Amino acid sequence: MPEQRAHFHFHRELRDFFADRGTAISVKYDFDGKPSVKDAIEAIGVPHTEVDSIVVNGTPAGFGYHLGDGDAVSVYPASFSPEIPEKVTLRGAPPTSFVVDVNLGKLARRLRMLGFDAAYRNDYTDHEIAGLAASEDRIVLTRDRRLLRFRVIEHGCWLRSDDPGVQISEVIKRYGLSPVIKPYKRCLVCNGVIEPVEKYKVIERLEPRTKIYYDEFYNCSGCGKIYWKGSHYEQMNKTIGIFRK
Repeated sequence: MPEQRAHFHFHRELRDFFADRGTAISVKYDFDGKPSVKDAIEAIGVPHTEVDSIVVNGTPAGFGYHLGDGDAVSVYPASFSPEIPEKVTLRGAPPTSFVVDVNLGKLARRLRMLGFDAAYRNDYTDHEIAGLAASEDRIVLTRDRRLLRFRVIEHGCWLRSDDPGVQISEVIKRYGLSPVIKPYKRCLVCNGVIEPVEKYKVIERLEPRTKIYYDEFYNCSGCGKIYWKGSHYEQMNKTIGIFRK
């Protein structure tokens, strides 16, 4: 029987990681030795990427703090940080580029529509996603909380909803992305950069009616896909306007 015990209190949306949200109000954690508070938080079931600040016995602490018997630990998400002096910073500022796990292809397309660099393949392994996050400084977006336990992942978000429309709202709100939305800069298919192209350079690839009615075209520098402001453009603008508010 372990001889040491710490008491954890998880705040706000961190309680989403518990089947019964009420149990997160007071979680008893028994341990031997001197585990880090980060390891304890993840052992309880909350990914480290969801944690923004930690207070132990009334004092701000970092992930490297080693638990002692009787410690009282409060754990906070980014949406609710306690007003305390000398808060310990757990990680650097988040980037605005993403790597999206294999089950979130529709979310990747929406991010690209808004102009964000969103790496996605439907055959990524978890190790590949973690590697991209670390080597290219990307935020991991996933519905699999286990993926966020890779130590090399600094920034990540466990999406609560299965609905891609709700998911994109979650991401925009969490990372405060509304001011930096720059739509139509990324290819929806391959994530390449979209650039203006003169009509005569792509005319042989256009459908007959497109040749007649449109003169402004854009070309993906990655896969070569051609874009123009067709019938779908008005609806896309309305959607983008929602996220800019």
